[in-house]
Amino acid sequence: MPQSKTAREAIRVSFEFFPPKTPAMEEGLWNAITRLAPLKPDFVSVTYGAGGSTRERTHQTVARLLRETDLKPAAHLTCVDASRDEVDEVVRQYRDTGVRHFVALRGDGQGGAGSAYRPHPDGYRNGAELTAGIKRIDPTIEVSVSAYPEKHPESPDVATDIEMLRRKVDAGATRAITQFFFDNDQYERYVERVRAAGIFVPIVPGIVPIHDFTKISRFSAQTGASIPTWLARRFEGLENDAQTRSHVAAAVCAEQVLDLADRGVGDFHFYTMNRADLVYSICHILGLREAATAAAA
Repeated sequence: MPQSKTAREAIRVSFEFFPPKTPAMEEGLWNAITRLAPLKPDFVSVTYGAGGSTRERTHQTVARLLRETDLKPAAHLTCVDASRDEVDEVVRQYRDTGVRHFVALRGDGQGGAGSAYRPHPDGYRNGAELTAGIKRIDPTIEVSVSAYPEKHPESPDVATDIEMLRRKVDAGATRAITQFFFDNDQYERYVERVRAAGIFVPIVPGIVPIHDFTKISRFSAQTGASIPTWLARRFEGLENDAQTRSHVAAAVCAEQVLDLADRGVGDFHFYTMNRADLVYSICHILGLREAATAAAA
């Protein structure tokens, strides 16, 4: 049963960005950060490319966030193509920069999502081991980890995924952020199973605004996230109509978040793709306002 309006008024958000590869992309990233920062997210995370391909750019972006903004950055960290000593050194460098929050992930294979993963012979093998390694270096550092309402593509079943989540939490993780999904009933069933397994950390929904339905469909196939038939129909015939597509994307995403809020969910993590306008529009629909505007109202 839908909850009162108070549940919707308590919505809290965080944003995910990826580090730029070119000067033009860097300008786009900082335009997005400038646009979204006044919404006062709980934190912002910065991703880490396949095979550690953006390690240095991730560090530079996080360091600049700390220097030039009031945002609380969370640095992504993976196990890919690095020994434990190398990963531990990265953790110490971030800590010395002022980072107090990591998103600890096993990571995709060198070929990106859907490619085979091969652990480094001297490295951390999975997110649970990585989480334990971070907490060994500094027990006060906050660690978020991943969760998969439709299971990780390499897992035989959801129960195996939930057992891995338990290992991550036992290692010190205090929050799980989900892979994106579009079926709220599926998310709710997953959370019920997680709670029944005795795991009580927040399971924060990962929300992806649909900038490009074709690309999202392709990525969903790689990551095991299903696309409901009703959602595909919303975008039918809009391949060459960017303006209408954007309106539909904002409505679809806001509907999903508001429905989850009515079910009692308060925290949401937006995969922004470094594009602020659609995310900003969605947040406006959700009732989030810039601090200065809200104070003057």
